[in-house]
Amino acid sequence: MSGGILDGIRVLDVASFIAAPAAGTVMADFGAEVIKVEPVGLGDPLRYSLRGPGYGHSPAHHEWFVDNRNKKGIALDLKSEEGRAVLYRLCETADVFITNMPLGPRERLRIRYEDIGPLNERLIYASVSAYGEEGEEGDRTGFDSTALWARSGMQDLVKPSPDSPPARSLPGMGDHPTAVSLFGSIMLALYRRMSTGKGGRVSTSLMANGAWGNALSIQTVLSGGEVAHRPGREKALSAVNNFYETKDGRWFHLIMITGQARFPELVAALGCPEIAQDPRFTTTELRTENAHALIAELDVAFSKLTADEVRNALNAGGFTFGETHQINDVLTDQQFRASGALRENRDPKGGADLVVDTPLFVDGETKAEPVMAPDLGEHTDDILKEAGFSSDEIARMREMKAIE
Repeated sequence: MSGGILDGIRVLDVASFIAAPAAGTVMADFGAEVIKVEPVGLGDPLRYSLRGPGYGHSPAHHEWFVDNRNKKGIALDLKSEEGRAVLYRLCETADVFITNMPLGPRERLRIRYEDIGPLNERLIYASVSAYGEEGEEGDRTGFDSTALWARSGMQDLVKPSPDSPPARSLPGMGDHPTAVSLFGSIMLALYRRMSTGKGGRVSTSLMANGAWGNALSIQTVLSGGEVAHRPGREKALSAVNNFYETKDGRWFHLIMITGQARFPELVAALGCPEIAQDPRFTTTELRTENAHALIAELDVAFSKLTADEVRNALNAGGFTFGETHQINDVLTDQQFRASGALRENRDPKGGADLVVDTPLFVDGETKAEPVMAPDLGEHTDDILKEAGFSSDEIARMREMKAIE
C-alpha cells in the first residue's frame, strides 16, 4: 500500500504471540512497512502453539494471518553477533521497534532500550510486558489469561454466580485490546517526534490493560466501596436487566437501565400485557422489590416465543437488547460486514473470503489489502540487500545459521 497515513514509516516487529505483533498489524493496515523479525528455526511460537481444544481449528493458518498479515519476514539468530549486527543495522533506518521479550532475554540479547535507542535518536522503542517493567514483578512472564484476565479480578467477577468456578478467558481476548493500547502509545510518540525530532520509549502491559478493562470495579474499591459478585440469573436484582431463553434455545439479554416507564410496552411486545397490570409489578419500585417473581413471569413469556419473534418484537419497539450469539453466527451476521468489523480478503493464502479487521477506521482512508503473513524468513534476502549486505555476506551468514 502506498499513500496510507503511515506510508514511509518502517517498523521492526521483534515480538511474539499477539499483543505486541498485532500493534504492528494495525500500523501495516495504514501503510507502514512492517518487518517481522523471528528467530531462526521455529520462528514465532504463534506459528505452532495455539492448538488443541478451545483454540479452534481451520484448514488455514488463521491465527498467523489475522495477527501478522501485511508484513515482511526475516529470520535472525539474535544470539549470534552476526544476527544481532543485522538487527542493529535495520534499527538505523527504522522508526519503530516493537518487542514483548521479557527483561531477562532483552538484556542477554542486548535489545534493551539502552542497547537500541543509541542506534537511532528518532527510533521509538515500544514494548509490552506482562505486569509492567518496574517493581518486583517487572521481569515476570505472563499471558493475557494470567496477567490481564486473572490479575485484574475479571476472571473472578465474570462468572454466572458467586459459587461458580472462575470464568476462563478466550484466546487472544486481552491481547488484542492491549495491542491497540500499544499502537496508541506509538502514535503519540510519533506525534511528539514531529516537534522534537526525537524518538523515545513507550510501553504498556497486560496487567494495566486488565485494570483499565475492569476500571469501574477497581475504582469502586479504591474509593472505599465494595464490589459484590453478581447473583445467579434467577436471583438477579433486576428482572429487566437479565437473560432469558426462547423456546428454540436462544438467549437474549434484556437491558432496560433507563426508560422504565415503557415497561407496559415491553411486556405487550412480548405478548403478555397482563404482566404490567399485576399489582406486584405496576411501579419501578415494586418490580425491583419483586424481581424474582417477575423473572419467573418473563421466563414463561420468552419460552413461548422463537428467537425470530423476540428479535422482531424488540426491534420494532425500539428496545435495547442483546442476542447471545454462538460463534458460527458470525458467518451470517451481515452487520459485521456492513460495519467493517470483517473485511474482504482476496489473498487465497489467507484461506477465507473474509478476515477480522483491525478496529480503527479513518474517514477517507483505505486500509491495505490483506496479504498472508510471511513464511519464516520469506523476505530475508530482500531486506538484507536493501540494507546494503552483499550476496557473499548473506551467503556467509546463512552458512553460519545467523539468518534463515
